[in-house]
Amino acid sequence: MREFGPQWYAAVMGTASVAVAGWAVSGSGGPVRAPLAAVWALSAVLLAAVATARALHWRHHRDRARAQLHDPAVVPFYGCAAMAPLAVGIGALGPGREVVGDRAALPVAVALFAVGCAVAVLAAAAVPYLLVVRDRPAPDAPAAEPSPVWLLPLVAPMVAAAFGPLLAAAAPDGELRRTLLVVSLGLAGASGLAALAVLPLVLARLFRQGPLPLALTPSLLLVLGPLGQSTTAANQLADALPGRPYAGLVAVGYGVPVMGFALLWLALAAAMLVRAARRGLPFTLGWWAFTFPVGTCVTGAAALAQRTGLTLLWVVAAALYALLVTGWAVAGWRTVRGLLSGALPAAPPPAPGAPLPATARTRSGPGR
Repeated sequence: MREFGPQWYAAVMGTASVAVAGWAVSGSGGPVRAPLAAVWALSAVLLAAVATARALHWRHHRDRARAQLHDPAVVPFYGCAAMAPLAVGIGALGPGREVVGDRAALPVAVALFAVGCAVAVLAAAAVPYLLVVRDRPAPDAPAAEPSPVWLLPLVAPMVAAAFGPLLAAAAPDGELRRTLLVVSLGLAGASGLAALAVLPLVLARLFRQGPLPLALTPSLLLVLGPLGQSTTAANQLADALPGRPYAGLVAVGYGVPVMGFALLWLALAAAMLVRAARRGLPFTLGWWAFTFPVGTCVTGAAALAQRTGLTLLWVVAAALYALLVTGWAVAGWRTVRGLLSGALPAAPPPAPGAPLPATARTRSGPGR
């Protein structure tokens, strides 16, 4: 439990995205309603398990939990702590209805939206602050290198922005519905502009310094998150504004170019991953990047296909969904293997020549 970090929420996100994206591609489940409902139920169980484990981690290993807050490689994953309940909550309004029933689906979704939205806003503000102010070992030390992982806390409000219109559609016409839509637009703007500021830094780092370290290579897929999720959010907002044809035109005019760039980036990331695999790509929890970011592109492409009626976009959505399921199966299997073998969770190896922490020296003393 001592090394159980916020990275584990990525497994919840990836599992929920398989259910949500499958629901979008198949048209509200269709013949695969039962399997998608089972996958959503698994994501809900994983969310409860990971949240419980994280609470125990903070209670029994508070020193390690605080150290993770000041670790630039770990703190961005607090964005996953926001996106996990949001992803499960979105699924509650789709495949989750087959599990909890129609009456309970909306209350469950509202509760998860409230929790996820609050954590998303907190993470989007607090994580950049920690990266800028608190996570440098010395005042004159260089800042951490830009990484796609920085996008995790910034994408979280966009997931909430795609969730809000679904709740607005279920709310009675009036101030509550308008408030949800305005809040969703604000969240989309905050997330989109913040991601737009970080993406050039990531690109500049790649062009100036070359490929990422092997273990970080899967994080390149995280760039798909803001692209696919913003396309999904734009279409969800357009659906929540009936009688306003310009909303649909804006959603298509925004979503098609963004999805084009997402496919281009996917090709680049795939080439980098093939290169890394040939050089011995090690397994880490970062492999869950093969799931949720791809899932956002599935829902974005499916929303555009539904709005335009184009077969090509349905083909793109289906192909991306096949990629999503493959990534989920591989990441899930390797994670289960790591848990059974004891390799996960494990402490990161110390730097060469670095002294052991006091807690490690105590545990390794005589008679221990």
